Amino acid sequence: MAQIRRAIRARHYSRRTEQAYVRWVRAYVRYHRMRHPLELGEDEVTRFLTDLAVNGRVSASTQNQAASALLFLYNEVLSRPMRRVGGVVRAREPVRLPVVLTPEEVRRVIEALSGVDRLVVQLLYGSGLRLLEALRLRIKDVDFGRGEIGVRDAKGGRGRVTMLARSLAPELQRHVVWVKRQHERDRQQGEGGASLPNALARKLPGAVLDWPWQWVFPSSHRRRDRVSGAVCRHHRHPTAVQRAVRRGVKDSGIAKRATCHTFRHSFATHLLESGHDIRTVQELLGHRDVRTTMIYTHVLNRGGLGVLSPADRL
Repeated sequence: MAQIRRAIRARHYSRRTEQAYVRWVRAYVRYHRMRHPLELGEDEVTRFLTDLAVNGRVSASTQNQAASALLFLYNEVLSRPMRRVGGVVRAREPVRLPVVLTPEEVRRVIEALSGVDRLVVQLLYGSGLRLLEALRLRIKDVDFGRGEIGVRDAKGGRGRVTMLARSLAPELQRHVVWVKRQHERDRQQGEGGASLPNALARKLPGAVLDWPWQWVFPSSHRRRDRVSGAVCRHHRHPTAVQRAVRRGVKDSGIAKRATCHTFRHSFATHLLESGHDIRTVQELLGHRDVRTTMIYTHVLNRGGLGVLSPADRL
């Protein structure tokens, strides 16, 4: 496990990728009764992945994630190249249309929320952010003067700039003022500060306490950072917002399987519905390929060609 973690961190993969890969390698070893992976080969990998699909009934994306973890183990850690495993390494994933809320449904869910969770969801919808992108925002990333949000820790390590809704700016500014008061109290008690990425804490020793590096949505509790060992605040945990959204959707009476990511889907769809160019939407969402953004053209209320149903002619 230590070798796997070192190989992943040397390639600057995300922490979530590290957790997922380690979890799948452990499951693989346990499935084969604690035999070392060097004693196993393509047949054993194929058997494990097949068992996930047949007995575990996991989705194609989950099976592919497990396959990626095992290929990384053999190709990058054990130096035993394994490019293709049987016929099950890359299961075909079904193309599903994203769940999209109407503007009225978005309003109802947001009204059912309160506090910081409500503000986070408003950012998801108003700026098209992923949940972790919103929670990992730092004070320096929000430019109230230009009405912009800089996303520095996006999926795949790509950064981008997106909009800050004008209607949301005053409430977000009030929240930032409250966060600053909390930060000042922490400093008076000799603790506080924010955890910093990579080796920035060594490169800029004072940055951990600097105001621009503080989280926009800090945790309510301080804890010891696992890397630096300093007592500081991490950002708000995503499960807190996810629970609040589930309650909000239920309380609003919406019969859709809406999650935090649904607000990002709704942001893109509503922009396209209002006539904005798909390339602009692609840039705001941070998609590498415009084909990823084009899926939202299939969920527009008016349809791709504005076709009128024959039932409407009766």
